Amino acid sequence: MILGVLTMGFNAVAQDETTEAAGDTTQTEAVEDTYPEEPDYSDDMAGDEAESFEQIIKSKFIEGDPTFMSPVLICLILGLAIAIERIISLNLATTNTSKLLSKVEDALESGGVEAAKEVTRGTKGPVASIFTQGLMRMSEGIDMVEKSVIAYGSVEMGRLERGLVWISLFISLAPMLGFMGTVIGMIGAFDSIQAAGDISPSLVAGGIKVALLTTVAGLIVAIILQLFYNYCVSKIDSIVNSMEDASISLVDILVKHNLTSK
Repeated sequence: MILGVLTMGFNAVAQDETTEAAGDTTQTEAVEDTYPEEPDYSDDMAGDEAESFEQIIKSKFIEGDPTFMSPVLICLILGLAIAIERIISLNLATTNTSKLLSKVEDALESGGVEAAKEVTRGTKGPVASIFTQGLMRMSEGIDMVEKSVIAYGSVEMGRLERGLVWISLFISLAPMLGFMGTVIGMIGAFDSIQAAGDISPSLVAGGIKVALLTTVAGLIVAIILQLFYNYCVSKIDSIVNSMEDASISLVDILVKHNLTSK
């Protein structure tokens, strides 16, 4: 009987411990459920990173002293404006010379020189203008046609190169302005050291940093404009080569036309 009482007591204690453990587990799960989920800040961080570049450029411009950074910025704006205008003009001046020569040859066979003039006058570009000048001298002989084509080709080449001298000027001027700002900034830094009477690392570093920002800005502007300048030069060389080849072909067509018409 005593053994039965002890067994019943042991079972009761075990049940109580099991109940308490289950209660603790339930409370733990309830507490864990009450914690809010961590918000996702990835989108906000991406937005901050996207805006940081503009903020850095603005802060560096202000740190570099707008007095010296503004002329460098003006060089960039004017240089880009001229470069974009030249790129658009050069692309519009590009002509399909093979197609134009075919039309001129067909017009000469069907309607003569006057018909060929109408074709060239109705076509835009320096090649068509050279053809028009050459056809206008057709009555004076092939020699005059060649001289006219060569002379007017030089005129058209000068028109194609218009504005490049200003881009070249800004390429050279921007780094010079940057170096001038650096030198003036260094002088200001040494003046501050002299006034303070002590070489403070923070004072020296701050002055040199501000001075070098103008040099960096000038070099960046020169690199950007140099890329546009080289593109324009290569485009002009391509158009000039097309003009020369087309002029030779035009003379050959006119010689052929004279031989067939006699």
